[in-house]
Amino acid sequence: MQFTAKVTDILKQRTACAIIAVDTKNRLTDSGSALDKANDGALAKLLKRGDLGSTIGSTLMVPNLESGCDRILLVRSSKAPISQPEFRKLANNSARAIKSLKDATSYLTEVAVKDADITWQGAQLALAAGLASYKFTRCHSDAKPNPLAKFTAHAPEKKQLKALQKGVEFGGGQALGSNVARELGNLPGNICTPSYLASEAKALAKKHTKLTTTVLDNKKMESLGMGAFMSVAKGSDEPAAMIAMNYKGGKTGQKPIVLVGKGITFDTGGISLKPGAMMDEMKFDMCGAASVFGVMNALVEMNAPVNVVGVVAAAENMPSGRASKPGDVVTSMSGKTIEILNTDAEGRLVLCDALTWAGKFKPSVVIDVATLTGACVIALGHHATGLYANQDKLAEDLIAAGETAGDRAWRMPLWDEYQPMLNSNFADMQNIGGREAGSVTAACFLARFAEDYNWAHLDIAGSAWKSGAAKGATGRPVPLLLQYILNKK
Repeated sequence: MQFTAKVTDILKQRTACAIIAVDTKNRLTDSGSALDKANDGALAKLLKRGDLGSTIGSTLMVPNLESGCDRILLVRSSKAPISQPEFRKLANNSARAIKSLKDATSYLTEVAVKDADITWQGAQLALAAGLASYKFTRCHSDAKPNPLAKFTAHAPEKKQLKALQKGVEFGGGQALGSNVARELGNLPGNICTPSYLASEAKALAKKHTKLTTTVLDNKKMESLGMGAFMSVAKGSDEPAAMIAMNYKGGKTGQKPIVLVGKGITFDTGGISLKPGAMMDEMKFDMCGAASVFGVMNALVEMNAPVNVVGVVAAAENMPSGRASKPGDVVTSMSGKTIEILNTDAEGRLVLCDALTWAGKFKPSVVIDVATLTGACVIALGHHATGLYANQDKLAEDLIAAGETAGDRAWRMPLWDEYQPMLNSNFADMQNIGGREAGSVTAACFLARFAEDYNWAHLDIAGSAWKSGAAKGATGRPVPLLLQYILNKK
């Protein structure tokens, strides 16, 4: 999809649709007023009839006015300056309304937003348009993708053009990365296997000279002592893969940010078998890995001036004669032993070895991303990602990035008082801590393998996908991660 910023004249701009804001008193912004005047007050008359709803974000498509625009999309705003969440609603609702068109030009940049500049507005508009353009067609025999291929953001003044272009390019990168993550997450488990993810990582490296890919197979992981990871992988006929995508866009010698994604391409629960209802959604258990792929794709496309390593721990969790049993004890790459009480708590077993391996990249910070616990969904619902960190500044920066991107996270406790819940009579620790504080004890488990560096854990079990009629991967937390990474450059 092509994203551009441009100073336009709405009466001359050739576009399939021009998007215009209307406040609660039916006042149009400058471009809308110019268009209305050129059409003898046609928009004012239409608004007076009340066809545009009063709810913020309501939309109304208007065809055939005298201008270069094939149609006009009116979007209900409130009295300026509007809040950032209100602007996102305008951006998202208008993007959904124009996704079936080939192109659109947005004049929503003429709306003043509290505590936000034109760069931020451009990023939000491009992100919304890019997300709306996505449609899963891979496994349909006759489905066609959404036609939206070009999105233009209007710069109200020439001096704002450069700043707006910067925002549009960044938002477009966030959308690209999110859509890569959505596509991988939406693929069924019989296509998106660990080997498939490895091949995607290798293909990305072939396309971009600044990125190299390393893949560890089962034999190599066993030789490195990744006993926790292999305790999960050995139950499946599909070979596992530990993948590292190393992007060197920053200064030589600059310590990289390392992202670690949980890549359980299908999760049956293993011997601790899940209920059959909605088990199909366990193809989404690799959405942490998918988000890492999304970030890496966006960084190379944007030629971002940063050093980032994307690590993906990819395996299936299956029941078989080779699968781990409750009560088994395994030795992790760190040398710490783990009593497996529940084989459905497998994400932390693959991640703990990935976190140990991540240390070899000498990171400035490590952030793992995982659909780790149902307990996080109970705690935070589907709106916020659960955030844990062993450093306050890191947590603050991630939360701020999420607020800016509209991809919010909420910090959860990582207190020492929770650690005894993981005590085992037969090993250094057990892999679950009981029913209480399940998301917290899962993070406490991972924290034991991340003591040598600054580390954060994002539990995206509630935010990575939607169920029901809107079933599908969301691409979160790609916008948050990209905002954080590029804030640090």
